Amino acid sequence: MGEWQTVIGLEAHAELATASKMFSSCPVVDSVEAEPNSAVDPLSLGMPGTLPVINMQALEYGIMVGLALNCRIPPINQFARKNYFYPDLPKGYQISQYDRPLAIDGFINIEPEDGLTKRIRVRRAHLEEDTGKLTHIMGESLVDYNRAGVPLLEIVSEPDISSSAEAEAYARKLRSILRYLGVNSGDMSKGVLRFEANVSVKHADDAELRERTEIKNLNSIRNMGRAIDYEVKRQIKLYKQGDSVKPATLGWDESAQKISVQRYKERADEYRYFPEPDLPIVTVSRAWVEHIAAELPALPDQLQARFVHELGLSSYDAAVLTAERSVANYFEAVVAAGIEAKTAANWLSTDLFRLMNANEFEREAIDSIPIPAASFAGLLQLVESGVINQSTARKTVLPEMWQSGADAQAIVDRKDLAQISDPDMIGGIVDKVLGANADMVGRWLAGNDKVINAIFGRIMGEMRGKGDPAIVRRILQERLNKRKE
Repeated sequence: MGEWQTVIGLEAHAELATASKMFSSCPVVDSVEAEPNSAVDPLSLGMPGTLPVINMQALEYGIMVGLALNCRIPPINQFARKNYFYPDLPKGYQISQYDRPLAIDGFINIEPEDGLTKRIRVRRAHLEEDTGKLTHIMGESLVDYNRAGVPLLEIVSEPDISSSAEAEAYARKLRSILRYLGVNSGDMSKGVLRFEANVSVKHADDAELRERTEIKNLNSIRNMGRAIDYEVKRQIKLYKQGDSVKPATLGWDESAQKISVQRYKERADEYRYFPEPDLPIVTVSRAWVEHIAAELPALPDQLQARFVHELGLSSYDAAVLTAERSVANYFEAVVAAGIEAKTAANWLSTDLFRLMNANEFEREAIDSIPIPAASFAGLLQLVESGVINQSTARKTVLPEMWQSGADAQAIVDRKDLAQISDPDMIGGIVDKVLGANADMVGRWLAGNDKVINAIFGRIMGEMRGKGDPAIVRRILQERLNKRKE
């Protein structure tokens, strides 16, 4: 866009996967599948006389995320009341954190392009309670309070993001970290992870940032990228026309693929934040932080570095395999079964992913596919040992494994797919094909070297794809060379 620069900050709202709500023992349920208002209690409904109690598991999960995002964990954090009225907020205020958040000053490294790394700073991560859920039907609004009070971690980036591609890379990396930690499922379709994009544009001559807008209702990372691109173009058009951009909350209409203004923004002081009088200040000891840090699992960046330095994978392959913890686990199980890492990576990221896509399996669901890691390793062992060739494995055995759930060896035995490697048998078939295709042989003898590939294809067809490609090519070349003599 030439003289215009895009400036983006992202806010992520991640529901924490605790058994009970943020300030009461009321259970957390699936807010999409559960019967509306089936998991509520007096505190969820904002009844008078109720008192909140901090969910310590949520606090620990929040610290885990803060450490994984390279944040500092202040020794003191405090809850505050954020006052505003909305039908899905029964108390008339939300218990959140304001000037004393749980984690501050972190960062995430992203790779928006292969081989390039950019650091996106994380300003803060703070705990709060989620609101209820409104459903609008034929001019009326229904409210479900199952989600009200669920622990919510809000993660706010600095405005370091310069494009929709970087925003998508940041969102995917953050989602991956949350899933690795086991504190959030990452299911945006159910609203357990929600992103909001603060977007502005800046002219190359500007010394200060311009007004920003906030895009809500983003139910997928891809739609977030589309919404950002739309809003950037809209703002640039306004400025070029001599108009201004007003700070506002925007909605993304997925069906229309366009932005709509929902309301103009409030200032922070309109929320009238003040310390929550019913909750104590939380003191976070260094010993507690160190204990949590020692229990953290390996995270995507750590696994990626290990796959590169110990297993010899490229940075790109390692990033693909570590984007989801379940995929990394599957890959490691295949390698542990004796398959060379690069071979396992190539087959997994191409053939297996292609099969998963065709059957509408998300990558994080690799544990649920009909081909467990041990069976996939068994198929690759048959290829490496020469029992079957790669073409047979890809085109016949792997699809049959998906359909039937049978092991590769059983399929090879039942369908008589074992590779033919006997030179005498292959030589006889080569001679047969050359005799039946004298015109092609003549073109090769006349200098058309490429025709040898067509001859090779006919030989493999005659052998029903079971010939050892290396031996077939060697014998074919020998037979053709003799005809030159």
